[in-house]
Amino acid sequence: MRKPYSAITAEGYPVILGSGFAALVFGVLDWWPPALLFLLFSAFAGHFFRDPERVIPGKAGLAVSPADGKIIRIAQMSDPFSGRPQQCISIFMNVFDVHVNRAPVSAAIRAIEYKSGRFINASLNKASEDNERCLYSLTDEDGLSWTVVQIAGLIARRIVCRVDEGEKIKRGERFGMIKFGSRVDVYLPDGWTPKVMLGDVVLAGHSVLAHKAEQAAAAPVMETELPAKKSSRRPAAGKDAGAAAAS
Repeated sequence: MRKPYSAITAEGYPVILGSGFAALVFGVLDWWPPALLFLLFSAFAGHFFRDPERVIPGKAGLAVSPADGKIIRIAQMSDPFSGRPQQCISIFMNVFDVHVNRAPVSAAIRAIEYKSGRFINASLNKASEDNERCLYSLTDEDGLSWTVVQIAGLIARRIVCRVDEGEKIKRGERFGMIKFGSRVDVYLPDGWTPKVMLGDVVLAGHSVLAHKAEQAAAAPVMETELPAKKSSRRPAAGKDAGAAAAS
């Protein structure tokens, strides 16, 4: 597994240092408007690519949020791997959230699939099927199947995958990130119940997303979602995500 080694993700250094160097060059040339612009962008990039440590719950029978952001949907959806209806929780990340993603439970990574697609607003329902995304099929310690989907959004243009098929990952451990605004969907296995509500703000690796129900199967959850404004389509900018997911 490829792990970050500091409070800034490895993917952020080229952006931060590149824009900082450009600000320095323009400052030396006494071109202050572009120098200030690049300096501000460098500061924003430093904030965006931050990767803080989190206190991960140690209690058994809990699943943590895989992403920072807001809960925008809790619904019965068709699992992209099995095709079965499962409870799905969607977390929307805006550009000011931490974009490093973490494993909801301790599990083995059974399969990773990258799917190319569009870059519409990630808060829309159709983003689950239309947008560029990376799908992870996980098998937890009880042999239950989980599905986690990274979905690129309107601004996001690259999905980063830091794990490989066959690896084991612990609850709260980093497995990837999405650049500049996006969404993560989690499909719960039977016997697990959501512990969040629409509009809740969660932290990756720290906030409890779901817990194991006492009965063999969790009660069905009525479909709910937050309204979202439609956004115009923007052209894709490269296929870095495919290379990242394949690595």
